Amino acid sequence: MASTIKDVARMADVSISTVSRVINDSKPVSPEARRRVLRAIEVLDYTPNEVARSLVKRKSYLIGIIADDIGTSYVSKILRGVEEIGRMYDYDILLSCSYGDPEVELKLAKVFAQKQVEGIIVISSKLNQKLIYKLEESKMPHIDINKYYDIEENLTVRIEYEEISYEMVKYLIEMGHKNIAAAVIQKDIDRTEERHKLSGYKRAIKEYGLKENIIFTGGASEKEIHKISEDIDKAVADKTTALFCTQDEMAIHIINYLSDRGIKVPDDVSVTGFGGTDITDIYRPRLTTVKISYYDIGAVAIRRILKMIEKKSIDNDERVILPIGILKRDTVKDLNK
Repeated sequence: MASTIKDVARMADVSISTVSRVINDSKPVSPEARRRVLRAIEVLDYTPNEVARSLVKRKSYLIGIIADDIGTSYVSKILRGVEEIGRMYDYDILLSCSYGDPEVELKLAKVFAQKQVEGIIVISSKLNQKLIYKLEESKMPHIDINKYYDIEENLTVRIEYEEISYEMVKYLIEMGHKNIAAAVIQKDIDRTEERHKLSGYKRAIKEYGLKENIIFTGGASEKEIHKISEDIDKAVADKTTALFCTQDEMAIHIINYLSDRGIKVPDDVSVTGFGGTDITDIYRPRLTTVKISYYDIGAVAIRRILKMIEKKSIDNDERVILPIGILKRDTVKDLNK
């Protein structure tokens, strides 16, 4: 039979209220009484009733996570950051996946509110404006971490997409490439991070007096890459020696397409990616890419939402500039040799 708080009080020779104070750290308790209570809890293997505890403290110590797909490297690494840092502050997470369905996301937000979570983190690659409005109306602390969309009011981490894109293109130029094309996702580009990456590409190309060649795609999937096959073929025919891609998945699908056409990477065409996802570690040739620490994004997000829960002031400019760099690997050929 499980031990009760009465058993702990009896063994420690203190009142039930003293045991409660030690467990909830709510009021001062003498060092000797605290020592006896903690010893009794250990001996009896007593586990506090979390439901009762949350009612007393008016805190559930729960954060709801709405993710579009836990199977993606992007989501899983952010989740690890959220969970590990949350655990440091005695918070647990309730996780559910929407698989990109906006109506499911709305339903999950309602379910989490019923479960009395103290905050909600949304991890997605799509923009669900209805969900954002719903969370704002509820006044519940929330953060939207989006892979593509630039949601400035919810930013916890600032990534210098333009600057690192500039550095990547500059690296290609330093490797002797003068005819560099960019593959960019066009959908909603005025509201996504893609525009910053494109700006970095354009700045480097202009600075070095080269000619722009921009290939717009509908996405990073294999299907979307096949839709721009003619543009890729034309770039290769026009002696393009390097392709700057704004997503790792896009870069890998392009490499596969080129390989199917008998075009070798990097011998014939160099290709770079963006993100540093897990697949770049196992795919051959190993992709030269921009490395983003998704774990850190999750860690910073949970710290920020905990500040919201505690109603601590948060400056709009209180954002972390995430250090990122270029992983120089096997898909870029040095034309200077």
